[in-house]
Amino acid sequence: MGRLKRPPQRWFHAIVAADSPPSTSCEFSGKRMNARAARPLAHCCAGRDSIRPISRSGVSSAARADWAPVKRGDDEVVALLEAQLEAAHRTIEGLRSKRGKAERIIDVQKRSRVPVGPGSKTAKALEDRGGEAVGKWSWCGPRLKVVGIPRSTYYPSIQAPGPRPPKQRRGRSLRRLPAAQRAEIRALLNSERFRDLPPRQIYATLLNEGPYVCYWRTMYNILHEYDEVRERRNQRVHSPYKKPELLATAPNKVWSWDITKLRGPQKWSSYKLFVMLDIYSRYVVGWMVVPGESGGLAAEFIAATCERQGIRPQQLTIHSDRDPAMISKTYAQLLADLRVERSYIRPYCSNDNAYSESQFKTMKYHSDYPVRFGSLEDARAWARAFFDCYNNQHYHSGLALMRPSTVHYGQARAVQSQRQRVLAAAYAENRERFPRGLPKVPRPPRQAWINKPSKLDALPFVLPDPAQANHDTLAPLTL
Repeated sequence: MGRLKRPPQRWFHAIVAADSPPSTSCEFSGKRMNARAARPLAHCCAGRDSIRPISRSGVSSAARADWAPVKRGDDEVVALLEAQLEAAHRTIEGLRSKRGKAERIIDVQKRSRVPVGPGSKTAKALEDRGGEAVGKWSWCGPRLKVVGIPRSTYYPSIQAPGPRPPKQRRGRSLRRLPAAQRAEIRALLNSERFRDLPPRQIYATLLNEGPYVCYWRTMYNILHEYDEVRERRNQRVHSPYKKPELLATAPNKVWSWDITKLRGPQKWSSYKLFVMLDIYSRYVVGWMVVPGESGGLAAEFIAATCERQGIRPQQLTIHSDRDPAMISKTYAQLLADLRVERSYIRPYCSNDNAYSESQFKTMKYHSDYPVRFGSLEDARAWARAFFDCYNNQHYHSGLALMRPSTVHYGQARAVQSQRQRVLAAAYAENRERFPRGLPKVPRPPRQAWINKPSKLDALPFVLPDPAQANHDTLAPLTL
């Protein structure tokens, strides 16, 4: 409640006339006087002498000394404000006390998970601690709202723990057909006339001819009881294919190869590009551009590549797609003669051959890759220049920015040492540019996986092959 204010003096003045008879009415005159300003003045004038506010222009100079303006600090108004302030303080203290009690009760119930009902031990303990007696559950609502806990969370937490009552099994419907009638319907469904028809067709036929037997859904239920609703013919189940998991810890351990198309000079004309890639070093160990693919060409391609790289028996695993040339008998016989293990991707799963697919994307997104090749010789000339650049000049992001030929022929250690010396010289000259200390040159990965197992944390130690000792397999770098 705000303090009563005296109306502005520019509107009126109060003149106390001692000789006037007592009156509770107030007279107003002046330029402007509204009801809102006259209301507090009439309240202050009640029970006193007549107060006659008039305009300043209607009072002589001798009577101006008797003017008495209304005081702001009225005793009754101050007493009323103090009473209301005291009542507000009592309300605030009561709310604080109730909030503290609610928090204590909720804390006890959360710890013990025992309901605080009338006469319970927890309720008595709360009474001993100063809490109020708990008579009904409904009193928790306002407290929970103050604390900020929803009732849907609170009430399940105060239920006494115990085994849940078992669900009552739904009994059979009273409208269920008797066993004898269900047996007759089953015999009708399996009769020579209806044994080749579905229940919907049987239901429609009997509905037209009569008599009515049952609904078609009931026919299905009867057949389901005897497991007579199934496919009439045995469905083919595709044999499960195991996900290939191959590991290469050195060059010439696992190769991946694939075939892609190169557009020819005219529409519907194309050439086939065979590319063999070492997954450890990303080095293209062999490639071939031919007019078409066949098992014989694939065998020749594999034999020439293995002879060029000096592959020994039981040293190499070749991973490929399931194209006709890759599953041909000629190709399989060649790998058996060379004693090279073969591996295939799962059907319709190109992710199993990610190395070859990524290499094809690098090739076809190259800046000078043509839209079409003019001839077979043109395609071979472009492929020769590209693969030479890819093997000997391209810095591969998967090899710590080293060339594939550097890793394939065991020169990664020397290149890494040279890079480390360059960084050490830069660090000695300007140390403030390296806040984390001397930078270290990353080395190529020691393992190359095709479908690495997710639960494999670390590879056990593998002894390097003496024939591959110059390929920098597992030896750490020391300067």
